[in-house]
Amino acid sequence: QVQLVESGGGLVQPGGSLRLACVASGISFRLYNMGWYRQAPGKQRELVATITSRGTTKYLDSVKGRFTISRDNAKKVVYLQTNTLEPEDTAVYYCNAQYVQLDYWGQGTQVTVSS
Repeated sequence: QVQLVESGGGLVQPGGSLRLACVASGISFRLYNMGWYRQAPGKQRELVATITSRGTTKYLDSVKGRFTISRDNAKKVVYLQTNTLEPEDTAVYYCNAQYVQLDYWGQGTQVTVSS
């Protein structure tokens, strides 16, 4: 059974930081491209950051320089370090695992940026 379990979300003040983690099970993690997406209320889900199986990263323009995606293949974990958070970053953050035609999602973790 494939599972992606996110953690690390919460309430943080503007300018603060959070480290999101997604633990995968039931997949050959090292083969998968991993990603973080987010969905704010009333908006479509958008790609935040991805990291390929080879470690190549890509970011949404608005988070470049503030967010960092990384992976630990031995632990089967993908991280999203979020710094200098802004109210516009408030959303549910979802983990995604993709390999060829296989595509899996986590249940999401809420990030709220507010004073």
